[in-house]
Amino acid sequence: MSNTTRQWVIPIIAILIFLGLWELLVWANGWPNYKMASPSDIGPAFVKYWPLFVEYSWDTLWRTVVGLLVAVVVGTGIGVIMGFSRTMRDALYPLLVGFNAVPKATVVPVIALIFVGQHDFNTILIAFMISFFPIAVAVSIGLSTLEPEYRDILRSLGASNLTIFWKIALPKTLPEFFGALKVAVTLAFIGTNLMEIVEPHGRGLGHLFDSGKINADYPLMFAVLIALAALGIVLFYVVVVLEKIFAGWAERSDSY
Repeated sequence: MSNTTRQWVIPIIAILIFLGLWELLVWANGWPNYKMASPSDIGPAFVKYWPLFVEYSWDTLWRTVVGLLVAVVVGTGIGVIMGFSRTMRDALYPLLVGFNAVPKATVVPVIALIFVGQHDFNTILIAFMISFFPIAVAVSIGLSTLEPEYRDILRSLGASNLTIFWKIALPKTLPEFFGALKVAVTLAFIGTNLMEIVEPHGRGLGHLFDSGKINADYPLMFAVLIALAALGIVLFYVVVVLEKIFAGWAERSDSY
């Protein structure tokens, strides 16, 4: 089996095994679908509400992507500042850690009240707030651990700080950056759906989940969870592809 085929086949087999064990667990315990929906209950829910799934999945996806892109820009900027300045790193780290320690579920109602009716902005803002921290930390660590010998050699050859950044610092940071981006993808989805659930007249999969909860439609609720997981997996593998393109040189070959 080729490495490419293996990377696709093994995750698919793992997902099928997980769904099979889930179905077996529900069947063995005799749980009704209002207590624990099984995969066989979720399929009809997708068929019944597929127009809403298509529309709301897109709403959730584009808001998450925009929030993630903002997190990449801001997180990378903060990480560069902290990576190149010990003073700024000492000043900003406590603020970032404290901000990240605040449960975002408690921030969501505050944001919703401050920006009443601005559903898209609120959702993007929460997706950004919950996902920029790992990016900032990863970039900061990557730059602050750059070997000074490399910078000294380039400076002795007349290289500018910008040249040092593009030739040495940026490539050195890319593996850490993409590792953090994989984490940020899932965090951004969490932020998006927290806001979609809280917004009374919002849109997106979080709103659809809340509708299922209000109507006690548990197969719909679990179908939303599966849809969210699928979107997260897709976006995760988009990051994996980008990582192979821009930082594939850092990946060790698998010898077994």
